[in-house]
Amino acid sequence: MTTLDDFLASLEQDKPGANMPPLLQALWYEVRGDWDRAHKLTQKENSADACWVHAYLHRKEGDLGNAGYWYSRAKREVPSNSLDNEWRSIVSELIAQSSAK
Repeated sequence: MTTLDDFLASLEQDKPGANMPPLLQALWYEVRGDWDRAHKLTQKENSADACWVHAYLHRKEGDLGNAGYWYSRAKREVPSNSLDNEWRSIVSELIAQSSAK
């Protein structure tokens, strides 16, 4: 997966690609309506990026207190942009990081 467009196209599949990193899988499942699976995948990871995804998930859920805690752990400000814009930002950044490896 090299671009946001590739990721968006993968949403038409029944499941995420086998080589998709776990945090991108979490965002894949979340946008497809499986918040619980996304949350479980995110909880297995221990990184600033995982904290950012975790924060986003709780923001999406409406649990702003919990989201604030995870944004703090991610060393990120609570965003004022839309959830869709944040989702796209996270996906784009994670794709860039995985492509750089």
